[in-house]
Amino acid sequence: MKPSDPIATSEAIESLLVRRNPRGMAQVREDMTAGYLWRAANRIRECKGRVYILTGFPVGTTFETDGPAGAMALYRLCQRHHSDPIILSDPAVVGAMSGDFSCISTTPGAQEGTLGAATALYQQHPPELVISIERPGAAADGRCYNMAGEDISNRCIQVEPYLTEANCPTIAIGDGGNELGMGNVLESLASLNIKPAVSHCEELIVADVSNWAAYALCAVTNWLSGDLHDASTEIQADLDYLIAKGAIDGVTGDATPTEDGFSAAEGQGLVRDVLAFLQAETTS
Repeated sequence: MKPSDPIATSEAIESLLVRRNPRGMAQVREDMTAGYLWRAANRIRECKGRVYILTGFPVGTTFETDGPAGAMALYRLCQRHHSDPIILSDPAVVGAMSGDFSCISTTPGAQEGTLGAATALYQQHPPELVISIERPGAAADGRCYNMAGEDISNRCIQVEPYLTEANCPTIAIGDGGNELGMGNVLESLASLNIKPAVSHCEELIVADVSNWAAYALCAVTNWLSGDLHDASTEIQADLDYLIAKGAIDGVTGDATPTEDGFSAAEGQGLVRDVLAFLQAETTS
């Protein structure tokens, strides 16, 4: 499937992803080059080898639902497109998900450090694509912070080497500015009351909720392959799964199957809006 104007199609969906704008991502998007959703979808379609999906944002003593749910959707997307996905995350996330998904912990051994761990992994199993979704990124001072400005470095290993050592395309997804890959829009983030991440990626995708960007990316990728697969039916089950594994909502702090304070129905509605738009493009 190919629309007459792919950039316009991508831009329309990119706008849907920030229509609520709770954290200023709509303003950040204005300074980005339109078409990033389209370009990222094509990267996924083209990839037939190893895909590493970085995720996991610590909240309290556990992790939030935003990020891992999107990683699960992207994992299944990659499988449908015949690539080889692996989820990379901290031990808490890996422990929760490894029974159902192929996962590798980003926590290195005592001697190797993160750079050594990333280099060793990539030498043994080189990536053809790296995707980061809602993963803390280091600020200019080398520390990781949450949206409240609290230093969370002791609760999440810094994973920048998994981007910098990747000799392949990289995609990053974020919704607040403190996530891996947000260095692409560092100047735009200066107006926000956060300590922004400074790492870069090839394609950055911003959204009101990071999971929602993953859902939209899945929809566009499938549509480009002639498949309007409706993944909205999987959202509630994925959130329930994560809550059962110990995750919490990153905004409310509650053990509820929600995403940054939004019910599963909000994400499902967004997916249906995206699919309706793509369906209209198909028939126009």
